[in-house]
Amino acid sequence: MTQPVSEFKSKSGLGRILPAMGYALAGLKAAAKNEHAFRQELVVVAIGTVFALVLPISAYQKLLLIGMLVFVLIVELFNSAIEAIVDRVSLERHPLSKNAKDMGSAAVMLAIFLAVAVWVVVLFTRFY
Repeated sequence: MTQPVSEFKSKSGLGRILPAMGYALAGLKAAAKNEHAFRQELVVVAIGTVFALVLPISAYQKLLLIGMLVFVLIVELFNSAIEAIVDRVSLERHPLSKNAKDMGSAAVMLAIFLAVAVWVVVLFTRFY
């Protein structure tokens, strides 16, 4: 028996990039629509990005601060994907399902801690 293969796997160039971009945008739209935490983080990213852009810091520091905010969104997207897969497999409570969801949440928490630490260090070294 052969494994099912995406019709886009054999395509290259724009024939593959354009549909992939569409899927990526659909994923962002789904996260914004269905994930409360993602929407909250989007607000923080928007405010933080504006704040970082107006700070009197180097372009590299601005990029680092904004990059850390985007990193949190990336990890949140992975966490949401894990949760969706677990729920798709079964809605019944199971220790492995709990572990998967808890580990995804832990990854988000660590990403947030790292982002906060980077922001604190950049701001502290600039203003003190």
